[in-house]
Amino acid sequence: MSLPRALLPLDDVLEFGYNHTSGFVWLKQKKKKEHRFHAIGKMVSYDTEVTGFVEEHRMRRLSGVKTKELLIWVSISDIYVDPNSNPDKITFANGTGISRSFPVTAFGLEEEEKNADGKK
Repeated sequence: MSLPRALLPLDDVLEFGYNHTSGFVWLKQKKKKEHRFHAIGKMVSYDTEVTGFVEEHRMRRLSGVKTKELLIWVSISDIYVDPNSNPDKITFANGTGISRSFPVTAFGLEEEEKNADGKK
């Protein structure tokens, strides 16, 4: 998949599935989770069920993932890293085509360890 490890920081995963032929993946967790990525100052909400299709450097047709922009929650439908033009940036897009890019390092192991330690 070649995406950052801490991109889906889910707790209490009850079920995980992956269809190798289509790339369809699903995760079910006990309860909805909100997570703040401190490096970029963004709050992300993960529903009890997260689904999508995975490819090399990309997750598309996502459901169950939202980010807070100003005062509203916006659904994320596509996450990708373009290894040819900018491998240091990860881009998040919604269904209307609006996208934002952030450093890949904001979703790496440092972020994962920071949250495990309970630090802010």
